[in-house]
Amino acid sequence: MPSLGIGTWQNTDPEACANAVATALEMGYRHVDTAQAYGNEASVGEGIARADVPREDVFLATKVWIDELAYDDVVSSTEESLEKLGTDYADLLYVHWPAREYDPEDTFAAFDELHDAGLIERIGISNFEPEQVDEAIETADAPIFANQIECHPLLPQDELRAHCADRDVAVVAYSPLARGEVFDVPEIQQVAEKHGVSEAQVSLAWLREKGVTAIPKATSEAHVRDNWASRTLELDDEDVTKIDGIDRRERKVDNSFAPW
Repeated sequence: MPSLGIGTWQNTDPEACANAVATALEMGYRHVDTAQAYGNEASVGEGIARADVPREDVFLATKVWIDELAYDDVVSSTEESLEKLGTDYADLLYVHWPAREYDPEDTFAAFDELHDAGLIERIGISNFEPEQVDEAIETADAPIFANQIECHPLLPQDELRAHCADRDVAVVAYSPLARGEVFDVPEIQQVAEKHGVSEAQVSLAWLREKGVTAIPKATSEAHVRDNWASRTLELDDEDVTKIDGIDRRERKVDNSFAPW
């Protein structure tokens, strides 16, 4: 799984979404993240089709929404997702939240069937706390590949990241820029000024230092390019310590059905 991807949450304008995905892939990105709930799988598929990049070189992830987590619904909704995406398989399919129709036995039986049939390459979970991570590992036949969670300098998720590492589950960060809040954090501003880069690049480089894959949302070519440039930013120990010491905690996604 490439350690930097393009996220597509709230990118609902069909042309803008397709263009952002195509632009990212042409620039060098190879990881694209979407979800049934985003309502843009067809646009994401169009963007992949436009780019001069072989499908097998793209790591494509989508997510099953909480109303589609019963066995039959997982299978049928995933087939619909693949049709919209214009592909025969997803590289990674997540349970979007452990909520509403989620039942570990039922849900993962369907995920395992999709995996065995070759429609998905890997099984993922999203917004799972340690208890749910362990339950998923124990229930699914196929390995749990990744847990996608909100993670950024204002919500470092130290305990959950350590728990996932102990169980060989990769961590993928959504909202890695804290919905733009990182631009106003003095410690991040200071590190950005020191290196002559944006606060976004600092936050993405910090996540990479933590072994976390980030999928920042970006629509404009300027933002897509700026995020991509974070790959070459090397933070030193002083930078990491400064960011680790930020005395501020903010969760940006806190749905009523969340497990925490």
